[in-house]
Amino acid sequence: MSNTVNILIGLVVLARLCWRQTQKRLVREDRKPTVLLILAVLGVVSLASFFKGGTPGTPAVLLLIGSLIVAALFGLVRAYTVRLWRADGQLWRQGTWLTVALWVAAIAIHIGLDFVIDANSPAKGLGSASILLYLAVSLGAQRVVVQSRANHVVAA
Repeated sequence: MSNTVNILIGLVVLARLCWRQTQKRLVREDRKPTVLLILAVLGVVSLASFFKGGTPGTPAVLLLIGSLIVAALFGLVRAYTVRLWRADGQLWRQGTWLTVALWVAAIAIHIGLDFVIDANSPAKGLGSASILLYLAVSLGAQRVVVQSRANHVVAA
């Protein structure tokens, strides 16, 4: 996929994620992480396609790994901005304005790192090729912590 397509898909996914996270939703343990899996698969396919086209070099790969660590850290922090409550015997969740702000900040950092990665790589586009994987890692980390928090609310 081209860099522009990756970025556009990433922004559409980000907008949808932010919108969905601000909606009141039931916490269900049996829910499959479909969106997360789709993002992860598309992200890996995009990266694999990128690596077929050229070698980015060690500094760029290290920056990419750092970027994915940042994604996970933002996911962990964001998970604590999600409100959890019980109503009518059911557990609910809803992201806050801070949840959305942290999503936007995480993507802004990734885009910034994209420029740094490209500056340190003979093969341009590694950062944009990794945007979907970045979203998957961040969403996955958030999901794990929110579910853990929800389990404690259930036990309380």
